[in-house]
Amino acid sequence: MNSEAAAAISLLSAEAVRTRAQRMLALALNDKLSEFRVDLSKLDATAERVIAITRNAYPALDIPFHSRWRHFVVDGVDRFAEIAKAAAWKDEASRARAAFDLAIVSVFLDAGAGAQWNYTDKVTGKRIGRSEGLALASLDMFARGAFSATTGDPLRVDAVALSRLSAAHLADGFQVGADNPLVGLEGRAALLRALGALVEGNRAVFARNDSPRPGGLFDRLASLAKDRVIAAPSILSELLHLLGPIWPSRLSLGGVPLGDCWRHAAMTTSDATSGLVPLHKLSQWLAYSLIEPLQGAAFTVTNIDGLTGLAEYRNGGLFVDAGVLVLREPQRASQQHDVGSPLVVEWRALTVALLDRLAEIIRGQLHMNAVELPLAKILEGGTWAAGRAIARELRPDGAPPILVASDGTVF
Repeated sequence: MNSEAAAAISLLSAEAVRTRAQRMLALALNDKLSEFRVDLSKLDATAERVIAITRNAYPALDIPFHSRWRHFVVDGVDRFAEIAKAAAWKDEASRARAAFDLAIVSVFLDAGAGAQWNYTDKVTGKRIGRSEGLALASLDMFARGAFSATTGDPLRVDAVALSRLSAAHLADGFQVGADNPLVGLEGRAALLRALGALVEGNRAVFARNDSPRPGGLFDRLASLAKDRVIAAPSILSELLHLLGPIWPSRLSLGGVPLGDCWRHAAMTTSDATSGLVPLHKLSQWLAYSLIEPLQGAAFTVTNIDGLTGLAEYRNGGLFVDAGVLVLREPQRASQQHDVGSPLVVEWRALTVALLDRLAEIIRGQLHMNAVELPLAKILEGGTWAAGRAIARELRPDGAPPILVASDGTVF
């Protein structure tokens, strides 16, 4: 392995995300960033806002983990659980593979939908937008076998079915039309086709106990567990190494694709990774979402706080709207910014670092420790919901405070 490839691999971890995010925060606190200032005096009030939102949703503070599974619950009914009751999986591993299939595809379809798109729920008739709508649409497609190529087994995702998935097919499943546009439709379809091709081409990982399917990753993780114990950062590491090649052409180093990783001139180091800021938002969202299927198959997942907060517009929007993050040029908020721009890279990295600081304040105010209240619960309780709530208070459409041009594969 050449030195550049080794340097690249060092960025494919939650630790790298956290370390560089903290460096970005240190730069901000030293007034050395071009786009943002940080006002830490606003963090206590932000923590109080998050705690109020959390107590309203979970009065006993019995908070579940932040994951895709929360979005499959509609009006208190767990739609996936209802589907699973009627399924004929032969054992826990079979169920886990199906859950992995669903989680992987649903998360990869979970980049921002845009303010105009909604999904009409066939059960309640409600029009549901954003992440919850995307989740329900993907679940409905999964339930009717839209991702299966196996006769008599609709509740699965087959590599061959993904490889031939068209944007039109996805548009039909997501009820997309001229009056219901979905941001990044082509990008989403291309991402799933790339996933299908990668899974088909790596049978050693994804077809250990079945035909090639994303859910074969369950068997890979099971093989890495020791005494049925696996650490959450190890889940992310596998995701980044195995699925990294599916992302659109962005940055690579030493022939290693870096995924959700961006350039920022202030992030200087003494090696080949100088100027690079890893964030890995969707991969971390997926890592969080694979914890429960593993637990359901009698595995123990440790060091969940080894993952970071998610660098996305609800968590990031919370800090901007609450005054913790302050644009040096306020008028820039009304302009649209590329996801690779210095402004967005700063915003996202600072969000990750500030979530760690906010978590400590929240635990202190609630007299709880990191074991009792891990970051995954603070996100769910939590910061994501508070970001959405404050956005609705300040803007009629609940849009984030900063506009980002998305291709459907990042936010």
